[in-house]
Amino acid sequence: MRVGVLTGGGDCPGLNAVIRAIVRKGVKTHGFEFVGYRDGWRGPMDGLTIPLGIEQCRGILPRGGTILGSSRTNPFAAEGGVERIVANLADTGVDALIAIGGEDTLGVANRLAGMGVSVVGVPKTIDNDLSGTDFTFGFDTAVNIATEAIDRLHTTAESHHRVLVVEVMGRHAGWIALHSGIAGGASEVLIPEVPFDIDRVCEDVQTRFQSEYAPIIVVSEGAVPADTGGQTLQSADRDAFGHVRLGGIGDWLAKEIETRTGEEARAVVLGHVQRGGTPTAFDRWLATRFGLQAIDAVADKEFGVMVALRGTNIVRVPLSEGTDELKVVSPEEYAEAQVFFG
Repeated sequence: MRVGVLTGGGDCPGLNAVIRAIVRKGVKTHGFEFVGYRDGWRGPMDGLTIPLGIEQCRGILPRGGTILGSSRTNPFAAEGGVERIVANLADTGVDALIAIGGEDTLGVANRLAGMGVSVVGVPKTIDNDLSGTDFTFGFDTAVNIATEAIDRLHTTAESHHRVLVVEVMGRHAGWIALHSGIAGGASEVLIPEVPFDIDRVCEDVQTRFQSEYAPIIVVSEGAVPADTGGQTLQSADRDAFGHVRLGGIGDWLAKEIETRTGEEARAVVLGHVQRGGTPTAFDRWLATRFGLQAIDAVADKEFGVMVALRGTNIVRVPLSEGTDELKVVSPEEYAEAQVFFG
């Protein structure tokens, strides 16, 4: 059997670990051949391939990013995109495809599976917002990076008696903010799921200073002030999947706090550093297991599925289960953290 592999969407620590596991087990256990598709769905759509075998996968386990490249290409938004994918798969003799990606990449995979393409999905996103799996690889690395940043910022906040607002990734789900905020001892965590009251935030800031501690506020990029009702945009331009570019809530919040309280405030935007660099041990372990189980699904000819972590087990679930709705922070989980606010 000849198997194609692609990585789509934003880069993520652990992608190379998945590729390595797929190829190593696919060659050694199942005797498969592999084709690497470049730059997400653009690869099979435009016939962009690279050799992919054990030799190409040596030494990539600890490397961040993806040796296959990535993009946010949406074949359903490109003229003749789906037809070109089907034709290119046939021309290169690819019998099955493994798509590694998040909501958008796996959403395309799910639609292609419904059209008869033999595809298996591997869930990837640092936001941890894919349903059907307890965790996605890349999330643990992002949380650790954000937590380390918060730890370092505490000393600066205390030394200068100022508020520090830390903006982390999280378009619609506040998992990174919640986990890193709790782990880093933040005095406030603001997430997209719960619109925040700027007056209450400012009251908490003043309470924090009264106790002779400088506040650290962690805010997801998609967090929404209750009185505005809209996310803060860096750009209104939309990508191929219809997403606008978020950004700026940290700066907005710092300015509002300074104006309303008279306390000095600064914003720190972690940005892409959260998803770059070497993956944590947990993400290497999870990504490797996902890869091993994904190639077994191909060998079993069980297509239209996604591998997922349930407890400590890797299971197969329908692709639709991972893409139909986002996994967001529940009110109960957010309430747990609120005891530390203020």
